[in-house]
Amino acid sequence: MRLWFLVLMWFAAPLAWAAPGYAVWGTFKYPPGFTHFDYVNPQAPKGGELRLVAGSRISTFDKYNPFTLKGTAPSFLGDLLFEGLLTGSMDEIGVAYGLLAHDVEVAPDLLSVTFRLRPEARFHNGDPVLAADVKHSYETLVSKYAAPGYATLLVNVEGCDVLDERTVRFRFRKPDRQSPLVVGGLPVFSRKWGGGKPFDQVVTDVPIATGPYRIGQVRFGKDITYARDPNYWGRDLPVRRGMNNFDRITVKIYRDNTAQLEALKAGEFDLMLFFSAGDWTRRLNGPRIDKGDLVKSPFRHRQPDGFQSYVLNSRLEKFQDRRVRMALELAMDYEWMNRQLFRNSYKRVKGIFGNTDCEANGLPSPEEVALLEPFRHKLPADVFGPMALPPRTDPPNSLRANLLKARALLNEAGWQMRDGALRNAKGEALTVEYMDSTEGRALTTTVAWRRALEKLGIELRYRTVDFALYQERLDTFQFEMVSIAFPGTHFPGAEYADLFGSKAADTNGSGNYAGVKSPAVDALIAGITGAENRGEFLAACRALDRVLAHGHYMVPAWTTSEQRVAYSRWKLERPAVVPPHPPEGVAYMDWPMTTWWARNPPITSK
Repeated sequence: MRLWFLVLMWFAAPLAWAAPGYAVWGTFKYPPGFTHFDYVNPQAPKGGELRLVAGSRISTFDKYNPFTLKGTAPSFLGDLLFEGLLTGSMDEIGVAYGLLAHDVEVAPDLLSVTFRLRPEARFHNGDPVLAADVKHSYETLVSKYAAPGYATLLVNVEGCDVLDERTVRFRFRKPDRQSPLVVGGLPVFSRKWGGGKPFDQVVTDVPIATGPYRIGQVRFGKDITYARDPNYWGRDLPVRRGMNNFDRITVKIYRDNTAQLEALKAGEFDLMLFFSAGDWTRRLNGPRIDKGDLVKSPFRHRQPDGFQSYVLNSRLEKFQDRRVRMALELAMDYEWMNRQLFRNSYKRVKGIFGNTDCEANGLPSPEEVALLEPFRHKLPADVFGPMALPPRTDPPNSLRANLLKARALLNEAGWQMRDGALRNAKGEALTVEYMDSTEGRALTTTVAWRRALEKLGIELRYRTVDFALYQERLDTFQFEMVSIAFPGTHFPGAEYADLFGSKAADTNGSGNYAGVKSPAVDALIAGITGAENRGEFLAACRALDRVLAHGHYMVPAWTTSEQRVAYSRWKLERPAVVPPHPPEGVAYMDWPMTTWWARNPPITSK
C-alpha cells in the first residue's frame, strides 16, 4: 500500500497529507504535542563556554559564507547560524520535524511539498522569515555562484513558488520520498544578506540567518567565538528545548595535529574528537588524564560505518583499467596494519553502506538482478556473483598470495617488469602519488603498502601539501590518490549523484573524486530516489553497493562503530541518554555543541 495513502488516512486530509513533520516511510517517534527530544535535558542550565578545536584540517579561514566554492569558512558556522524549514532528530532515521516551518503538506503524487512558516520565526536582524526568503535561498544555492554540490543535491527540484507571505511550495521533477527532506533541510538566509551582490562576492558580510548563535569575537583566520543569541526566536520550540546551552562556543585553529593534541592536554580547549588510533591509545596522556580532569570516553552508536577509502582518480589513463585498481588493493596488508599500527581498534570498510539495511551481502536478490540486468554487458561479470570483499592476509590467506594475484592482473592489463619498474607498452613506469595534508602521519600508515607495491615494481610516492592547496586540488581533481572519510547514511538519495554520478565527474567541486562514469550507477541512483516502497529502495541501494565495490574505484580503508571523544570532566556535563544516530565524522560535534552544557555555569537568561 502506498505510503501517502497510509499517512493520508492518519491525518484525515482529503487531497494531501499535512503534518508538523515528515517521515520517509511514515513513522514518527514523537507525536504531535511532544515537549522535547528524549536525548536532551530540558532543564539544562544556560551559560558558560565550550572551547573546541576546528572540525577539519583547516589552517585558517577567510570568509563567513559557507555556501560558496572559493575560500574557507570557520568550522561549525553553518551548523550554528543557519536553520532549515525542518530539523532532524538524533534518534530516528529519515524523519524531520518542523523548525522554521510549522506545517508540511506533501502532495499525494509526491510531486510537490508545501511548507507554512512560523509567524514567530525571525532573522538575526529582527525581520520575519518569509516565503520570499526561502525562495531566494533555494535559487541562490542552485545558482552558478554557489558550490555546485547544491545544484546536484537539488537536481530533482523543478522550482520553488511563493503562494503567500508565509507559504512556499517546492515542485519536483519526479516522485521521490526523500525530496521533502532534502528541501526541508536547506539553509534559509535573508534576502538582505550581501546587499544584492553576486553571491560569490558575499565573503565577509556577516550572515543574516536565524540560528541560535551569532558571530561573536573573532581573531580572523585564527579563532572564532559564536555567541548565543538571547533573543533567539525558537528557544521554546520542542525541537529546541534543552538545546544550545552554552553562552559561547569558541573554535580554535592550530597549525597541525601535534599542536592541537598538545593544546588539549594543556587545557587550552575542552573537547576533541579523535580519528587517529595512535593519538587515542598512545599519545593522549599527561597530568590532565592522570588527575581525571580530561576524560577519554568512546561513545558507541548505531550509525552507518561510512566508507573511508583511498580514492583512485580514474580520470587518469593508468587507473582506467579495473585490473590495475584491483592490483593496488591486493597489495594492502590491512590485517598487519590493524594489528601493528591500530592495536586492533578498527574494522575494514566493506562497501559504501556498511552497518545499514542498504548494505549488500552474499548473492544479489532477484530484485537486484532485475535492476542490474539491463547493464550486464557494461558491468564486470562478478557483479552478478557474491558481494565483493576486501582481500585478506590472515591465514589461510597471505600477502604473498595476494601479490601473485596482483601481478597476474597487471600483466593482463599490459604492465610488465622492465628496467627495474613495472611499465606499459609505451615504456611508462607505473607510479602512484598519494596526496595528503595530515603533516606526515598518513605516511606511517602506508609504509607497509609502499613496500608491497615495490615488490610489484610500483612506486608509491607521498606528497604532503597544506590544506588550502589540498582542497583546491581536490576541487579540480588534480591528484592521483587521496584518502577521504566519506560519511555513511541510512537514507542515500540525490547526494549520491554528487558522489558517483556521471555529470558530477566533470563538475569541479563535486564529490565524485574517483571520476566514476557509469550508466548503471546513474540508473541505480535514480532508482534509489524514485523508489515507490522500501523494498524497491533497498534493492536499488544494494545493487549500487555491488556495482561500486566491484568497480574497485576505491581501496577500502577502515572504520569504527564508536566515536572517541576526550572532554573536560569538571567543565562539561552531558545528557544521560546518548542518541543512537548522531551525525558522523566532524559533524558528530553537533551533539555536544547542541545538547551538552557547562558544569556550574553562571546562570544567564533563556
